[in-house]
Amino acid sequence: MDLAAIRREYENHGLDLSDLDPDPFAQFARWFAEAEAAGVLEPNAVALATADADGVPSVRHVLVKGLEDGAFVFFTNYESRKGVELDANPHAALVFGWLALSRQLSTRGRVEPVSAAASDDYFARRPRAAQVGAWASAQSRVLADRAELEGRVAEIEARYADREVPRPPHWGGYRLVPDEIELWQGRPSRLHDRLVYLPDGVGGWRIVRRSP
Repeated sequence: MDLAAIRREYENHGLDLSDLDPDPFAQFARWFAEAEAAGVLEPNAVALATADADGVPSVRHVLVKGLEDGAFVFFTNYESRKGVELDANPHAALVFGWLALSRQLSTRGRVEPVSAAASDDYFARRPRAAQVGAWASAQSRVLADRAELEGRVAEIEARYADREVPRPPHWGGYRLVPDEIELWQGRPSRLHDRLVYLPDGVGGWRIVRRSP
């Protein structure tokens, strides 16, 4: 399959330093609101890249569920592949791909678990079916077939039929604390704009431009 013929020219307006808020999280909020307004499907979806103790990478899409205290928050099974990799190597990268706007926002940094209270609070707000699924799915483990998973769901539904579903001890949140945040805006002739927030060493941020 030859994909080289698939091309797109980017005609969106550019991105200049004067366009940006000095606070990267305020800028993120601005771009996220514009993605929502444009009808981008699941604008909080990100590609999350992790690596194991040997540096072998893996990547998948997850949903960012919050931006709190300068960190991007997501939730998962701690025993999944990403959970195991984050335990061995607590650094990760993520990217929001708002392709309808010819935009990406990418970041990387250290990852740490959120508090048990924060995980409990979010889990309690999930739909009941998703709560059941968190117990039923041994995420990333091999299944014999679909029926095995459906049997686990039925078992959990029966176990908690008359009471609230508690948060599994193996399920909860992580927070990625950025050490850089890059905004990418597509431009004609592949001369894209890339503006990057970096720590300034005194508790703030400086912005640099990278070559496309």
